[in-house]
Amino acid sequence: MQGFAAFRLLWVGQALALVGREMTWFALTLYAYQKTGLATTLSLLGFFHFLPLILLSPLAGALVDRYPRRWAMLAADLGGGLATGFLLLMLLLGRLEVGHLYVVSAFTGALSSLHWPALSAALSAMLEKKDYARASGMMSLAESLAGVGAPVLAAALLKPLGLWGIFALDLLGAGAAVLTLLMVPIPSPRAQAGKKTSLLEEALFGFRFILQRPPLLGLQLMFFGVNFLTTLAATVLPAMVLAKTALSETALALVRSASGLGGVAGGLLLSLWGGPRKRVHGVFLGMALSSLALALMGVVEGPQAWAALAFLESLFIPLLNGSNQAIWQSKVPLEVQGKVFAARRMIAWFANPLAMLLSGPLADRVFGPRYGQGEGIALMLLLFGGLGVALGLLGYLLPPVREAERLLPDAKPD
Repeated sequence: MQGFAAFRLLWVGQALALVGREMTWFALTLYAYQKTGLATTLSLLGFFHFLPLILLSPLAGALVDRYPRRWAMLAADLGGGLATGFLLLMLLLGRLEVGHLYVVSAFTGALSSLHWPALSAALSAMLEKKDYARASGMMSLAESLAGVGAPVLAAALLKPLGLWGIFALDLLGAGAAVLTLLMVPIPSPRAQAGKKTSLLEEALFGFRFILQRPPLLGLQLMFFGVNFLTTLAATVLPAMVLAKTALSETALALVRSASGLGGVAGGLLLSLWGGPRKRVHGVFLGMALSSLALALMGVVEGPQAWAALAFLESLFIPLLNGSNQAIWQSKVPLEVQGKVFAARRMIAWFANPLAMLLSGPLADRVFGPRYGQGEGIALMLLLFGGLGVALGLLGYLLPPVREAERLLPDAKPD
C-alpha cells in the first residue's frame, strides 16, 4: 500500500486519536472552569501546552529530518496515551487537581512539537505534489470531524460514564493511531552527504532558510499577527459562553460542535476543490473572513447565533491553512522540510502562548470588572477579531508576500 491509499489509512488512525483528544480537552475545560470559575484557568491550560511546543519545535524539526518520521509520530501518540493514563489514574485515586492538568498539558505540548513536522514531512514524501492540498484538506477535515463529534459525545457521556470514561475512549483513539502508523509505509529522509552537523546547527537551519526568503518570512509574520489577535479572543470564548448561559455544558457543546462542523465543511470543500490556483488568495481571504466571524461573535447573543458564527469562522480555516501548507510544501526541499517546518511553526505559533498568557488576565481583571464577565469577553472578540480582518487584507498591500509563489522557485523533487 502506497501513495494516497496509504495516506487514507494513516488518516483514519489520526482522526480517531483526534476525537479522543478533543473529548478529553472538552471535559477538562468544563472541569477546570467549574473548579475555579476563572477565564485565566482556561488560558493557562493553553499556555502550558503551547510554550513547550513552541520552544522545542526547532530541536524537534532537526530530529525529524535526522531519524525516521514514523518514530516521532509513534512517540507522540504513545506519549499522549501515557498522559491520559496518568490523568485516569489520578482521577481513580481521587487526587486529580487543576495543577495535574497543567503538567499534562505541557507534556502533550512537548510531544506535539515532534508530531506535526514529522507528519507534514512524511506526507510530502508519501504523496505527489498535486495531492498536497487535498491531503491538507483531509487533515483539516479530521480535525474538524473531531471538533464536531467530540463535544457532543463528551457532553452526552460525561454523566453516564464520568470523566474516567472519557479518558478511556481517548486511550482507544491513541491505540488506533499507533496501529495504523505501524501498518503504513512511511519514507525516511535521505541521508545528506558531506560534513555532519550538530543538532543545534540543524535546529537553526530552518530559521536561516526562512530569513533568506523574505516572501516566506512575510507569510509567517502575518500568521504570527493573526494568531496573536485571534488567540487573545478565542482562548476565553468558552468562558464567555459559560458565563452567559449559567455554566451550560449543552450550550458550550453546541458552539464547539458548530465550529467543528464548519471545519468539516471547509475541509471537504478544500479536499474536492484543491483551493485557488494562486494560493495567497486562500491565505489572505481565509484570515480576513475567519477573523470577521470571530469578531461578530462578540456582537450577537445566544448559543444559536454563536454557533452559526463559529461555523463560519471554522469554515475558512482549512482554506487558510491548506493554501499556506501547499505553498510551503512546493517551495521547501523535501529533505529539509522537518527543520524548516518546525522553524516556520515556531515563528507563527510563538504568538499563541503570549496571547494565552494575556487573555485570561485581560478577561478577569480588565474587561470583566468593567463590563461584566460575559460582556467583557464579547468586547474582546469584537476588538481582536476586527484587527485580524485588517491584518488579513493587509497582505494584498505587501508585494513580496502577495507574489510569493512567483518570486520563489519550486523545490526540486527528492
